Amino acid sequence: MTFKEHVSLASHTTFMVNVSARYFAEVRSVSDIRDLVTNPLWQSERHYILGGGSNLLIRADLDGIVVKNLIDGIDVVDEDDTSISLRVGAGVVWDDLVKWTTERDLWGIENLVLIPGSVGGAVVQNIGAYGVEVSSVVATVEAVDLSSGKELSFTNEACQFSYRSSVFKSSILQYLVSYVTLRLSKSAHPVLTYPRVLEDLQARGSAEHPSPKDLAEVIANIRRSKLPEVGEIGMAGSFFKNPVVTREQADELKVRYPDMPRFDLPDGSVKIPAGWVIETLGYKGYRDGNVGTYDKHALVLVNHGGASGHEVWNLAEKIMNDARESLGMNLEPEVVLLP
Repeated sequence: MTFKEHVSLASHTTFMVNVSARYFAEVRSVSDIRDLVTNPLWQSERHYILGGGSNLLIRADLDGIVVKNLIDGIDVVDEDDTSISLRVGAGVVWDDLVKWTTERDLWGIENLVLIPGSVGGAVVQNIGAYGVEVSSVVATVEAVDLSSGKELSFTNEACQFSYRSSVFKSSILQYLVSYVTLRLSKSAHPVLTYPRVLEDLQARGSAEHPSPKDLAEVIANIRRSKLPEVGEIGMAGSFFKNPVVTREQADELKVRYPDMPRFDLPDGSVKIPAGWVIETLGYKGYRDGNVGTYDKHALVLVNHGGASGHEVWNLAEKIMNDARESLGMNLEPEVVLLP
């Protein structure tokens, strides 16, 4: 195992903040991971895992080992008349996998098009968009225990998926995801719960029998109209989770803000879009020096160039404090924070 020293991480994360790693290593196989965890340097240094670096804010230089997961491969491991199982390397770019599946008319992850990051990161974060979460198609997740080097296999239930979380996120330094097996459908199962998606399909004349590629293209166009492309500007997509409040609190806010969108949940609580919260606080298009919020979507915090991780985090804390004081809402970061 080869370690590089004093490596800039700006090009390895979508926030592009100027931070560095004391040591940096790349793994491309499970055997690489085993070599890594048995290396004496691994035993003495703190370690951090990088996938696509798209859901991450590094606030300061990392005095330890940063591991870049580059395990590749998309393999069919099971198939019948109605479904197919794919074993995918954790280092595969997520959107490349979406393109691979939609081009083959496979259903299950088309709504998750254009989400930046890796397949491993998608599972760690339990990414979701437009009515679909990746947990709905995960069959098993293979990972390596970073303390022992032991290979483990997690069922969907063992992954402990929840809203933008999993056992791998809650134990971020315990496991390194190596492969993910997804079970996808060959028959049409379009999720059209968002009105804009259905409207755009209707405009294309494909609403009655859309293909996975049709749906992915529509959602990609919607995302591009609201969100910057990776590399266009430093960012990590949606910075905060959508807050969940009591029904009573939502009713009170609705009186103050009649246009407030709300989504009633089965347990009686109410989800409020975090983007609406931040925009209502006046932060859409806000800028303070090198940091700010995206002018088309307040939920996206941005690095306009040259910002430090601490500068981004200071803005996030300012927004969280204002949400708590003005609206009585607790905004929680969706991004992983290091250190």
